[in-house]
Amino acid sequence: MILLMANDNRPILTKTFAKNGEMMDLIAALQTFARVADIGSLSAVARESNSSPSAVTRQIAQLEDHFSVRLFHRTTRRMTITDDGQDLLVQARHMIELAEGLEGSLGRHQANPKGHVRVGISVGGGLWLTRRLPALFTRYPELSVELVMRDHRDHLGDMIEDRLDLATVEGEVTDLSLVSRRIGVLTRLLVAAPAYLERRGAPEHPRDLTGHECIIHHHRNGPPGWRFVGPDGMLTVPVTGAFSANNSEAVHRAAMSGAGIAVLPHAFVADDLRTGRLYHILQDFPSESQPIHVVYPSRRHLPPRTRVVIDFLVVEMQNAFANLARLPTMPDGDNVWLV
Repeated sequence: MILLMANDNRPILTKTFAKNGEMMDLIAALQTFARVADIGSLSAVARESNSSPSAVTRQIAQLEDHFSVRLFHRTTRRMTITDDGQDLLVQARHMIELAEGLEGSLGRHQANPKGHVRVGISVGGGLWLTRRLPALFTRYPELSVELVMRDHRDHLGDMIEDRLDLATVEGEVTDLSLVSRRIGVLTRLLVAAPAYLERRGAPEHPRDLTGHECIIHHHRNGPPGWRFVGPDGMLTVPVTGAFSANNSEAVHRAAMSGAGIAVLPHAFVADDLRTGRLYHILQDFPSESQPIHVVYPSRRHLPPRTRVVIDFLVVEMQNAFANLARLPTMPDGDNVWLV
């Protein structure tokens, strides 16, 4: 936004704002251009915006005529952005952000937020959220959400470079340049499938895990073993197993198949625990809990489309914890869930 107001940008702004008074059409064309640059496909952008490939092509052609430059190199197999296109893309992003900030500050589209929101989230969190997004789209039909999923719980990356509108962070937020809002607490449960427990039995103490097949989820800077909170305080147990992965969905599927014992987020295995596909074991030795935050780059005006996604995340997280009070019990009467 600062770049838009700098003196060095006045020539391009004068040219942009002055032609035929078609400012709104120009903003729409720049938004289309930015999405084509992101995705690399005219047809994909057309599907995303519920328009035709010819309409998207026409907008790009109009921009090329407007600025008298070629924006993309096109072949039958691919399209790549030109150097002139890359220069325009930087200015276009700032102009789009300025326009959206004006809409937010004037309160427009508050009742009907629209646009595209990129959300950085863990793989487990993304799979959990995916099942709930249809309700958000029903409420806001002009909204679209793109999940950028990673499985490194301690790695957020550069939100600006990754073009994220918001992200979820497990643990404390150390980047003071980000706006942070706590939305819940993450609890991981020790779980196993009935087939595994019938074959190997259930451990009675974390120390017993050394004699079990443990499904290990590798993540950067993770602890060397599994950590539990016991009656005498914290204890860490080294674990081993034949299967390990750096992806929580792979760990989940392995646990479901009866390959061993796994540690997974409670929301991730909620349906499995309710139906008995997985059991929560070592309930007297819970894993460490971590706060969950939603973060976004510091801006004076948060776009309505981003705000409704944040609010949706907060409500869904609150509902997930409210459901913990209505959990089934194991056949022997022990509580399946950690509350």
